[in-house]
Amino acid sequence: MDGGILERDLELQRLAAAARDAADGAGCVALVVGEAGIGKSSLVRALPGVLPRGARLLVGYCDDLATGRPLGPLRDLAGGVGAELARALRDAGDRYRVHEALYAELAGGPRPAVLVVEDVHWADEASLDALRYLVRRVDGLPAAIVLTYRDDQVGRGHPLRQLLGLLSGVARVHRLPLAPLSPGAVRALSATADLDAAQVYAVTSGNPFFVAEVIAAGDTGQVPPTVVDAVLGRLRGLDDAARDALEQLAVVPSAVERPLVEALLPDGDSALAAGEQGGLLVVAVDRVAFRHEIIRRAVADSLPAARRIALDRAVLSALVTTPGADRSRIVHHAAAAGDTGAVTRFGPGAARDAARAGAHREAAAHLRLVLRHRHRFGPAEQADLLEQFAVESYTIGDARAAVTAQRDAVGVRRELGDLRALGADLRWLSRIHWWAGDAAAAQAAAREALTVLEQAGDKRLLALALSNTAQLRMLSDAYAQAVEYGERALALAREAGDTAILAHALNNVGSARWRSGDPSGQRQLEESLRVALAAGEVEHACRAYANIVWSLLDDLRLAEADRYLTPATELADRAEHLGFLTYLQVERALHRFAAGDWAAAERCALLGADVFPPARCPALTVLARIRIRRGHPGGGELLDEAWRIAVGTRELQRTGPVAAARAEAAWLRGDRAGVVAAAAQVYARARRLSAPQRAELGYWLSRAGRTVPPDGSCHPYALQAAGQWDKAARLWREAGCPYEHAAALAQSPDPADKVGALSALDAMGAVPLARLVRAELRALGVRRVPRGPHAATRHNPAGLTDRQLQVTRLLLAGLTNPEIADRLVVSVRTVDHHVSAVLEKLDAPTRRRAAARARELGLLPGGET
Repeated sequence: MDGGILERDLELQRLAAAARDAADGAGCVALVVGEAGIGKSSLVRALPGVLPRGARLLVGYCDDLATGRPLGPLRDLAGGVGAELARALRDAGDRYRVHEALYAELAGGPRPAVLVVEDVHWADEASLDALRYLVRRVDGLPAAIVLTYRDDQVGRGHPLRQLLGLLSGVARVHRLPLAPLSPGAVRALSATADLDAAQVYAVTSGNPFFVAEVIAAGDTGQVPPTVVDAVLGRLRGLDDAARDALEQLAVVPSAVERPLVEALLPDGDSALAAGEQGGLLVVAVDRVAFRHEIIRRAVADSLPAARRIALDRAVLSALVTTPGADRSRIVHHAAAAGDTGAVTRFGPGAARDAARAGAHREAAAHLRLVLRHRHRFGPAEQADLLEQFAVESYTIGDARAAVTAQRDAVGVRRELGDLRALGADLRWLSRIHWWAGDAAAAQAAAREALTVLEQAGDKRLLALALSNTAQLRMLSDAYAQAVEYGERALALAREAGDTAILAHALNNVGSARWRSGDPSGQRQLEESLRVALAAGEVEHACRAYANIVWSLLDDLRLAEADRYLTPATELADRAEHLGFLTYLQVERALHRFAAGDWAAAERCALLGADVFPPARCPALTVLARIRIRRGHPGGGELLDEAWRIAVGTRELQRTGPVAAARAEAAWLRGDRAGVVAAAAQVYARARRLSAPQRAELGYWLSRAGRTVPPDGSCHPYALQAAGQWDKAARLWREAGCPYEHAAALAQSPDPADKVGALSALDAMGAVPLARLVRAELRALGVRRVPRGPHAATRHNPAGLTDRQLQVTRLLLAGLTNPEIADRLVVSVRTVDHHVSAVLEKLDAPTRRRAAARARELGLLPGGET
């Protein structure tokens, strides 16, 4: 077989086909997945034999360093790429330049380009950022991006998860999980050795690398009990000089470049040759590496601690005398050698290098290591390091570490007596507390920051603290106070000519006014957006977009929200501002949920389900409500977690939706007392503050039999609570909210309206509410109540999307396209597109043929009862 590997023809064919498609501009991502030793690297080595003529293969490697090299796998490409990318990687301080140069390299060279990144489960954050940039743009690239990784090392919180989550938006993704070798293949490989093939298979489970090692070590006729035994058996067969050389190289968790090899093994040519002949090393002109990481680990792990420390010290000595040596590698070996002096000397610089490259996870790891020895620094240096660690921890989403470090920095600043620095640190501590979901601590730090900075004489820092306080007051629904603090911040920001603070303060004041019902608030928020965009303040522009969208969604102005969401996500994506990109995706989830597109809402919400609390809370709420409305399990558990976060924030924009979701869940299961328990307390606060959440909470209380006083608004939920279901239904329809429209229609005393609501609910898969409506129809004496779709049809038959499935069910019920549009609260043109897609997926030229095909798939309703 090509490349000398067995049972991998299909995977090589798929990669070759992907490369041919990429040559025509159909870029793709290929994931080569499997456990250590399963043959991922062997597959990559076989690629040149199957790629189309003229293809360019670029291969980078991620290393198993305690803290990864920033852009490590991309730096491996330096000798085979153009000058612009090489310069960008060498400087590495401007990640946007690196991303754009990498994209240009793949777009502009020979077609196709095949970029392979090996062992991406070890990738540093800067490399993952670059790959995220490429993945989001790969559809139009003449390139195939091939990522190999061990899926058994990628748990729920692994950094690679975010990159893998982006693949749902990529048109062409090839997933190539590698299977173990079959017993037949193991038998074929074992034929040349005096070994029992069945025993070899039993020991190795068909893992190709393990099979090869056991066979190579099996000249005694005995199968080694483990692969490590096999590797160490081969190592013991070498002479002392060769063994010493391999042990020295084994403590370097990457390929070892020639200058370092020569520094460590000045007379090592014969030892390297012995390692190569023994199948343990791969020796090239520019580097030496173990044939597989498993071999290196087996050798390194067999070393006594004292021996390993001595070998790491030798590497450290060689690196510190090498001009331009990577400081992250120096720190790795300094830590392994127990050299705290080298850690504190090189660690801060390594952290700065990582942060400049965008490898914030690695920067935090370096600083964490340095701060274990903080007593070696003076107080001012300690405070600086703690502040840097807090920033990096905040950036990577480690709330506990960020809060602890910033609190410690504040403590040191108190002792130093520098009011300006103390006030700045308190303001930043307030921000971190809020982001971590602790509103009480955020407010306390904000108050002290103002007190300190009022005395410090720095107007810019005071403006920042005032605007931060305005934001906290706005988020806690104290709108008048938010405007008061925000106006003071605006005055100081204009006096200082600071556009960033100006945009931030305008945002807070505008949001507070808008939420309190003052229409001038929207104009101020839009001004904040214009100021931020004109000044190139991406973070403030993203925040303005986010608050505009949130307020529009609160006002049920879905079409306007959609017009802002598109440029907002494009800006956050282009700037690689992942925090806001995630938050905007959660807002997209809220938008699609309201529009009844639950599949899209679920996809977007999942992107925020494991991130920082302000985004995780609404994401979990959307996911829970979808499960509840579909009648699927698990919604209650998600709401419990969302409620815990919401209570910590003390914000009605968090507690209100969670309380409403809990009340809805209770009502759908017939638990009126549960509705009251879920909604009453939050409703009382929302009503007292005239907050937008009061309408929905009041509606659920009215459904539980509570009398709810009129709130003076025209919100459709308020109209439903007042018994004006017909007006509410019209408003829900105009807003584009099909589930809520059907729920309002179901409140009609007219059975015909209820039947209309029922067909829409069935189309959406809203089983619990549809069940209640059916019960009401039967109670009204309606004899022929339409049954719902069979359970099997709710699992996306024929590859239909959720929306297409809704359209199909209404189409098969005999509705015309305008009638379907009316029922689903969308435009006729949208329905036309959906009907065309349905006919194509059902392979049906006409509606009549579609009906026949639907019967075969069980899509038709099951009759009447």
